[in-house]
Amino acid sequence: MSRTTPAKVPAKAKAKPPAKPVVAEKIDTSYLEGLIGYNARRAALAVIEIFLQRMKVYKLRPVDFSVLSLITHNPGITSRQLCTTLGILPPNLVGMVNALEKRGLIERQPHPRDGRAVGLHLSASGTKLMRDAEKTAAELEAQAAARLSPSETKTLIRLLQKIYL
Repeated sequence: MSRTTPAKVPAKAKAKPPAKPVVAEKIDTSYLEGLIGYNARRAALAVIEIFLQRMKVYKLRPVDFSVLSLITHNPGITSRQLCTTLGILPPNLVGMVNALEKRGLIERQPHPRDGRAVGLHLSASGTKLMRDAEKTAAELEAQAAARLSPSETKTLIRLLQKIYL
C-alpha cells in the first residue's frame, strides 16, 4: 500500500496594503512631439477649428472649399481630375458636385476635347462666394502663421508637401 501525503495548503498570505495611485504631475509629451503625424495633426486641428467657424457663413466644409477652389483656378476641370488631385473617391465626389450644383455654385458644361467628359465651372454666385471665401481663408492662414516668418511659412508648406506629394 502506498501512502499519500496530503497536499500542503499554503498558509494564508498576508494581505499587502493597496499601492498608492500614481499621479502624473507633469505630462511628458516628448515622444508624441517627436512624431510628424502628431505635430501635423495638432497644427491641422488648430487651423481647421477656426476654418469651420469662419466658413460656416458660406456653408462650406473644408472639402467643399477645396473642390470649389480647384474649380475657381481651373475652369473646366473634370470630376476625374478633382478626384486625382484631392484623393477623393469618385462616389464621394458625385454627391458633393451634385450638392454644389443644386446650390447654384457650379455648372456643368461639355468638355471641349472629350465628348464623354464634363467640365465644371463656377456660376456667377459661385464666383462671388469663392472670392469672399478665399479672402476669408487667406486671413485665417495669416492668423494661423502669425508666429512664423514668411520664410518659415514657405518652408513649412514645402516640407509638408514633401511628405504627401
